[in-house]
Amino acid sequence: MAKDVDFPPVWLAGFAAIGGLFGRAFPVHLDFNDVVGSILIIVGLILMVVAALQMMAARTTVIPRRNPDAMVTGGVFRLSRNPIYLADVILLTGLYVAWDALIALPMIAVFIYVIQSRFILDEEARLSELFGEEFDAYRAKTRRWL
Repeated sequence: MAKDVDFPPVWLAGFAAIGGLFGRAFPVHLDFNDVVGSILIIVGLILMVVAALQMMAARTTVIPRRNPDAMVTGGVFRLSRNPIYLADVILLTGLYVAWDALIALPMIAVFIYVIQSRFILDEEARLSELFGEEFDAYRAKTRRWL
């Protein structure tokens, strides 16, 4: 049962909900929260969609724990090996800021740790196994996050 819901969007929603609760209980409103939060949310969503479209164009899966059929290294994947996870972090940061949940911002580091340990490390091992030297060369020149 737990494995059925162990997906990055579920973790993202959980962290967003917790941060939202912090924002309601301990709001820290600054004049720029709405603008900065909105910009981050939009940037995160755009990055997420662009990366997913690139993966779909390459005819490979966006679903974690499935073997990819292709390795995507161009476009937004030149900036980050994990642009969808990076988009999740940007989106979550934007939500926290927009919701006056600045006190929850340290949870971003916890979210990154969870995503990296539960998904990214396994995905990178799988890519290395499937694509060998091609992935190793990509990993050497492209950072994991940004």
